[in-house]
Amino acid sequence: MDSPNEQPSVEQRLGITFKDKGLLHRAFVHRSYLNENKNETESNERLEFLGDAVLEFVVSEHLFVKFPNQDEGHLTALRSRLVNTTSLAETARELGAGEALFLSRGEEQSGGRTNRTLLANTLEAIIGAIFIDQGVGSARDFIDRFIIKKIPETMKTSLKDPKSLLQEFVQANSYPAPIYRVLSEEGPDHAKEFTVEVWIDKKPYAIGRGSSKKTATQSAAEEALKIWNHGK
Repeated sequence: MDSPNEQPSVEQRLGITFKDKGLLHRAFVHRSYLNENKNETESNERLEFLGDAVLEFVVSEHLFVKFPNQDEGHLTALRSRLVNTTSLAETARELGAGEALFLSRGEEQSGGRTNRTLLANTLEAIIGAIFIDQGVGSARDFIDRFIIKKIPETMKTSLKDPKSLLQEFVQANSYPAPIYRVLSEEGPDHAKEFTVEVWIDKKPYAIGRGSSKKTATQSAAEEALKIWNHGK
């Protein structure tokens, strides 16, 4: 797919007109694409690094001001729910980010356009690109429109992380605590993807993936909760 060469549609979805179209392009370049396209010299990983920091700052500042009577633990849990891989991937899908990605043929065939970790990373890269192109004000506006708007819906459900919730559910049903096993660890040190499997009652139950063992573990727990709740 020749993606964001269709710049107008991408910019319309984001609600932003970039001064530097090259930044927008780079935000969608996955590292796998560099291997097959020697004219590309940089992936979106540096933008992702910056966007992650900008996102955490903007969301933290908003929560600090919005909820003056909440303690640090509550604010941390709420922030985690807003900026975790699942939430960011959902926003990326809403924006059609997967369709706009530049991927290698192998990454495309393995489902890269719908990979949650890859989509979440791309959204962070977009935020980094907005920050460089237009400053923190535009980055904050983007985060407000697509991430902070989720606060009311997020607060309707428990702020406990999926791993804690799963442990409560299985123990309430007289099963031993879940066991998490790392199935694989792939990619270079700066861009690893971990695959973790959760076992319940001595049986494999669900698999999760993420850019760290912690993220992959939470993802596995989240998938297990979906299966568990559906089964109940």
